[in-house]
Amino acid sequence: MEVPYILVLITVPNREEAEAIAEALIQERWAACVNILPSIHSIFFWQGKIQREGELLLFAKSRRDLFPSLAARVKELHSYTVPEIIALPILEGSLEYLRWVQESTQERVP
Repeated sequence: MEVPYILVLITVPNREEAEAIAEALIQERWAACVNILPSIHSIFFWQGKIQREGELLLFAKSRRDLFPSLAARVKELHSYTVPEIIALPILEGSLEYLRWVQESTQERVP
């Protein structure tokens, strides 16, 4: 069974970029809701060495069929060369909330 709803994780370097990406995803109906978690500490391997950065984390609620376009839009707006854009399936949720996600991402806004 294909899971129609997803939670997309996106890390960003600062509040301004977080707000810009979240606003675009909502305004253009790629996501129904985007939560911004204000402070995470990321440790990762990049360009041959271990890096440590303060970042923000976006949680975007969307539909699986929209992921390719959502990811493409994030890449257009993102300052990272290789941004983290990871989708996790939403296996369960209240019917009312999932219906709202569906309705909120129905109409495409150019």
